[in-house]
Amino acid sequence: MTLGMEELAFLLPEHLSATRPAEARGLARDQVRLLVADGGTITHARFRELPAHLRPGDLVVVNNSAMINGAVDVRYHGEPAVLHFSTGLDDGGWVVEVRDPAGVPWRGRTVEPGGRLDLPAGRRAMLRDRWLSGSNRLWVVDVTDEDAAARAESGDVGREPRGRPTDVPALLARYGRPITYSYVAQRWSADYYRTVFGLLPGSAEMPSASRPFTESLVTELIAGGVGFAPITLHCGVSSPEAAEPPSPERFAVPEMTARLVNATRAAGGRVVAVGTTVTRALESACGPDGSVRAAAGWTDLVLDGSRPARAVDGLVTGWHAPGASHLLLLESVAGPRVVREAYRAALESGYLWHEFGDSALLLRD
Repeated sequence: MTLGMEELAFLLPEHLSATRPAEARGLARDQVRLLVADGGTITHARFRELPAHLRPGDLVVVNNSAMINGAVDVRYHGEPAVLHFSTGLDDGGWVVEVRDPAGVPWRGRTVEPGGRLDLPAGRRAMLRDRWLSGSNRLWVVDVTDEDAAARAESGDVGREPRGRPTDVPALLARYGRPITYSYVAQRWSADYYRTVFGLLPGSAEMPSASRPFTESLVTELIAGGVGFAPITLHCGVSSPEAAEPPSPERFAVPEMTARLVNATRAAGGRVVAVGTTVTRALESACGPDGSVRAAAGWTDLVLDGSRPARAVDGLVTGWHAPGASHLLLLESVAGPRVVREAYRAALESGYLWHEFGDSALLLRD
């Protein structure tokens, strides 16, 4: 492991990847390990001990987005593939990623405009164009009902337009499954990807920082004087291999949440974001003076050393892969020294990585 002064660089041993949920390891969700980095102090605990590390008057901001079943088995020019549905667009298109069935980046025929993907139940997806310039990973597709068009042309049913748009959420609900990557070899049901805060379906991947929260833990925190407030940010697909910055994502910060954040900071409390998604949403709604306003739409904000966090004083987070852009976001909140020391301690102490792994509470240096 090498820790540089300007960036965090390390090798993640394979045995530190959490390959299954805590429940399958004989633990309750809130029994995963929790590393607390508060200033210059590192404390090792369990997640259910979080109330001991927050104070009355602190505000915990959570993401109420729920995960969809975004992975669907398809064929691309006859080759087996998996299509990861990331984000629905205003014009009816969807942002997707074509993946290899083994859970690794696509290794088959070149993905290019006009390419066709055959989906279940006679649906098809036509590749329109790249979602982001300079990246060949994410694409915009139009999903249509090919069988309906064929029946219309043959006269079997009334006149229907060719390529009738498909109800993608309904398609995913019936044929989709949770998105997983190669380090999770076994398929787990959607129940394992639900969080206690998830109310609004829309995330391609679980807002995983909130996974260890349980109803009893939330009740204990509220009874101890810690407040809660929601935002919505629908997570797109990540880039575990490419280490790309996050792509634009839909978000909403309600008026009441903005008021609670501003009031908390004015009263000397701390605003603790549960996850990088919450941090991104709050900071997207934050002005140069640090005040948060109600906001909704798309955010392409990337937090790093050139744009430190203004509204967030700490965050609950999982452990991110080497080279992930999320590491810069962590540094923008807690400071480079805190993040480097936390990751050094986590590696030395055998914390588990990824969405089914252990957690950290990182507080501003």
